[in-house]
Amino acid sequence: MPNRPKPPCSRPGCEHSKPCPKHSREASRQRGSATQRGYGQQHRDRFRRGVLDRDPICVLCRRAPATVADHWPKSRRQLTAEGLDPNDPSNGRGLCASCHGRETAANPAQRGGWNAER
Repeated sequence: MPNRPKPPCSRPGCEHSKPCPKHSREASRQRGSATQRGYGQQHRDRFRRGVLDRDPICVLCRRAPATVADHWPKSRRQLTAEGLDPNDPSNGRGLCASCHGRETAANPAQRGGWNAER
């Protein structure tokens, strides 16, 4: 059975297939590490733990266990820009991974990576 060809690089004009080494490195440099983006020790200890302790069940579907602490109603970027504490658990909600992926994809302000450019 023949293998499917690899999908092309998501960068327009690039002739490589995924994962394109050049554009993968470029995206990582632009994005920065998780700690550089503000998801370090305080985020894990204060925000994530506080939100998941308060919301053990997903607040959207109310069926699955909450595994993701989502910044809501404002994104982490918006909270930081307004001078508010993005690690305050009151600025978040507990979601299951499925609901978090759906919510993030639907909100243009929260898209990351190459999707942020579209």
